[in-house]
Amino acid sequence: MPDASLARDSFGEFVAGALPGLLRFGHVLTGDPREAEDLVQEALARSLRHWRSVRSADAGPYVRRAMVNSHITRWRRWEARVRLGEVPDWGADDPAMRRGEDWDRLRRALVRLPVRQRTVLVLRYYEDLPDARIAELMNCRPGTVRSQAARGLASLRSLLEPEPETVPGGGDL
Repeated sequence: MPDASLARDSFGEFVAGALPGLLRFGHVLTGDPREAEDLVQEALARSLRHWRSVRSADAGPYVRRAMVNSHITRWRRWEARVRLGEVPDWGADDPAMRRGEDWDRLRRALVRLPVRQRTVLVLRYYEDLPDARIAELMNCRPGTVRSQAARGLASLRSLLEPEPETVPGGGDL
């Protein structure tokens, strides 16, 4: 079966090249690096079963969709209970994770959003998907995507507003 070993080789090469990006995507999507690893592992296992039918140009989007579907299934199964984790203080070995204080503040704020709002914002701004595609992935209407995005952005604005500095003794500056 030379085709099977060839498919495994191309899958291994894909995983080796795409793993850091998939872990970043999973981390932003779930808010927890351990959940992200589990999500990536589950999506890759599902993708391997259908790898022969996946075109190499579509491999990244295919696995990301499997990640989103798995993530949606999880929070539906957990009755939309949000499981938040700690945002890491370190940037791993991936230089793209090291973006400084602003990126850290944004990640911390994203983790505090409800799951659906966070998912919409990640898919819209991190993956640059249009509303219709996000609605398809989340099994909802485009209007729901827009309202979740608007609510999520409003929440992010309030979470990211600079806190007023206080003077010792109780006064504001």
